[in-house]
Amino acid sequence: MTDVVGAAFGEELTAEQIEKERLVFEPTRAHVVDHDEDGTVAHAGAYTRDVTVPGATVPAAHVTGVGVRPTHRRRGLLTRLMVHQLREVRERGEPIALLWASEGRIYQRFGYGLAALCHSFTADRREIRLAGPDGAPVGRLRDATPEQVRKELQQVYERVRAERPGWSSRDDSWWSWRLHDAPGRRHGYTERRAVLCDGPDGVDGYALWRRKGEWTDTGPKGEVEVVELVAATPAAYRALWDFLFAVDLTRTVSYRFAAADEPLRYLVNEPRALGEKASDSLWVRVVDVPAALSARRYAAPVDLALEVSDNLIAENTGRWRLTGDADGAVCAPTTDAADLACDVADLGALYLGGTGLGTLAAAGRVRELRAGAVTAAAAAFGWRRQPSALDIF
Repeated sequence: MTDVVGAAFGEELTAEQIEKERLVFEPTRAHVVDHDEDGTVAHAGAYTRDVTVPGATVPAAHVTGVGVRPTHRRRGLLTRLMVHQLREVRERGEPIALLWASEGRIYQRFGYGLAALCHSFTADRREIRLAGPDGAPVGRLRDATPEQVRKELQQVYERVRAERPGWSSRDDSWWSWRLHDAPGRRHGYTERRAVLCDGPDGVDGYALWRRKGEWTDTGPKGEVEVVELVAATPAAYRALWDFLFAVDLTRTVSYRFAAADEPLRYLVNEPRALGEKASDSLWVRVVDVPAALSARRYAAPVDLALEVSDNLIAENTGRWRLTGDADGAVCAPTTDAADLACDVADLGALYLGGTGLGTLAAAGRVRELRAGAVTAAAAAFGWRRQPSALDIF
């Protein structure tokens, strides 16, 4: 698998990277194409994990390691693998699949819709001050290696994950994968550290971070890289960022996995100085329409008939009535006149609550067949927090 993916992406995987992958690799979910004396020439894999969706968690195939050797492109091998994988995902009872796309144009062909954005910050900390009230008690900050406080990290992560669409489950193997910090991959930074915020009843938040020392003729120019920040309370969130923006001898603070609704931009006195950029993160494929739409919850009552098209999974094509609210939902076949029509990829884009129904309608992706149907249903598909993802799998 690593040989195929390395060849497809133009990368030479090190022994450290391969050993890290062994922590979570699932041979039974690795689909390959072998070609005579050439050996394995294509691969598509998946990890078995749950993912948080609006109001619930669902089993989801976390698709990974998709690639074809350069010598065997344009032969339909990728299409064969992806279609075979989708059928296997459905048979396993996973209502959705999700992935990070190397190129979005590839996976839209297979019914994946853009469901979440990833924001990044590269801030000059000298140009930013955290605004808002100061002086509120926030508990104690303490420093440790991540492995020393692994159990506490797990507890906080699970506490927050329940409310954050897009966050995936992490068993012990996945925590080992997440905390793996090979010296050969540090690129001049120190080893990772963990800073924890202790509240009145225990740990309320943590940040995984590291730093790089640098000096110029005018003085220090060090960098802080925030790997992951998880906070269960506003006070812990503020305290952790206060710490990260005040590390001695540093000038730049960067964070790659900020959410579309990241609170930090509302804490600083100059949001523009965060140097914010946005890109796509999670792409979602609805594999079983009634199971997927029944599994999540809805921010407002919804009752509509959907006409869905799916050119790869025939069972999804048809008309479905969705009724639900914040307490539960049911999606079943119907012969009622359709209110909205869309492709299965658009359901994927909607699924985590981060893409507006009105936005898809404005793009011509969702067609309104009954006047007012988009307005009536738009609030239902949203959620109180935007989806995000903390690691690339």
